[in-house]
Amino acid sequence: MNHKTLVISLLISAVMLSISGTAMSDDDYERGGFLNRWFGDSKPGVAPVENPYYLEECGSCHFAYQPGLLPARSWSKLMAGLDDHFGENAELPAEDAKILEDYLVGNSADKSNHKRSKKIMKRMPSTDTPLRITETRYFIKKHDELSRNMVQGNPQVESISRCDSCHKQAAKGSFEEDEIEIPGFGRWEDD
Repeated sequence: MNHKTLVISLLISAVMLSISGTAMSDDDYERGGFLNRWFGDSKPGVAPVENPYYLEECGSCHFAYQPGLLPARSWSKLMAGLDDHFGENAELPAEDAKILEDYLVGNSADKSNHKRSKKIMKRMPSTDTPLRITETRYFIKKHDELSRNMVQGNPQVESISRCDSCHKQAAKGSFEEDEIEIPGFGRWEDD
């Protein structure tokens, strides 16, 4: 085999591997998949929250959502409307709000090297600026099999936005299906 034939064969093989990699399911991709394990291009899950001020300020009222669950534009819009934060006044002094916004924007899904953040962005049109993680296409697809009884009708969950009720490793940035346990229903078994 001459040099030119070898190069062409290698290029064709690389393209075929890339194409086969795109056929993997989300969970295959999340767990690393062949190409991602081979090339190590992303970290698993989403980056856990490591900002103590964010944990204290935002986590005192609700689950401290990882910045990698929304794009920067969403976090900026959310921080600009703290006077009506989902029906509550969560206003902060301007300098404190700026510290939090810088953290959220700097670690947002569109700036992350974590697999789940990349998948969220892959499914999000550039014109979308969701204020709720539950409004993202990725979230909706991943939760479409849940019944009302499992969430709203479940006194131990009550809302789809209470991630850590079912995702036992959510605070660590892991939302793997094999770590899901729905209170009153047990481990999640995806058919």
